[in-house]
Amino acid sequence: MKKFAYAASLVLLTGAVAGVSQTAIAQSAPAADAPAAAPAPAPAAPAALTANVTLASQYRYRGIMQTNNKPAIQGGFDYAIPGGVLPEGFYIGNWNSSISWLSDSNSNVSAPIEMDFYGGYKTEIVKDVPIDVGVLQYYYPGSYPDGFTRPHTTEGYAQIGYGPVTFKYSHAFSNLFGTPDSHHSQYFDLSGNFDTGFWGLTLNLHAGYQQVPHQTVRASYADWKVGVTKDFGNGWAASLAYIDTNASRAFYTNTRGNYMGKATALLSITKTFQ
Repeated sequence: MKKFAYAASLVLLTGAVAGVSQTAIAQSAPAADAPAAAPAPAPAAPAALTANVTLASQYRYRGIMQTNNKPAIQGGFDYAIPGGVLPEGFYIGNWNSSISWLSDSNSNVSAPIEMDFYGGYKTEIVKDVPIDVGVLQYYYPGSYPDGFTRPHTTEGYAQIGYGPVTFKYSHAFSNLFGTPDSHHSQYFDLSGNFDTGFWGLTLNLHAGYQQVPHQTVRASYADWKVGVTKDFGNGWAASLAYIDTNASRAFYTNTRGNYMGKATALLSITKTFQ
């Protein structure tokens, strides 16, 4: 997938990880003069599994259009591995989205789905300072013409947070979405989610920078977002955001003539299952 080679940046990721719930079994005291029974071992904490599905007015990845300004359906799951199997804090997950940028760049490509597989470890290094490290594989199943460079991409990431603010660093171990000679591309993501105190709205702010090395045309760019999210309860939420970039038109215009980094509004509705 030449997300960058054909003027499109990539999909992300995203995903959110659920914590592991703990259970404890209370033991009754033995009757007087009865031999005390050995306490039964507490069962391993049950794993937390959450799933989600989203309908969005379009799909943007790091500010770059992935569905040619058309709606997208998305969904995935997160699984917090129970303590006892591995130390508490390990997780795996999967996230998927409809896409069109590959076929928009080459009509001989049929790859309408992005599948992301990830796993990692999260904990708090001190109170209110969470960290999260992991590996993410972007996979694009489909049919490709001979000689077409596959867009599958592997990234590692590390994130640290404080209060409502997080900083995340992503590093590509492979070429980035099929772009030649783009190993070691980097993405810097500073985001914050702030309670407005008004009608249960959360203010979402984001600024990012995608660095893509060794390209003759400028492929690196900045992106930013301002949005709000409303949690309606029972797993339902809606988001509205303004997204923009300073991506090069020479690099990020697809074969349909659409500039993939132009400003847009994005509306989405999400249902989370627990």
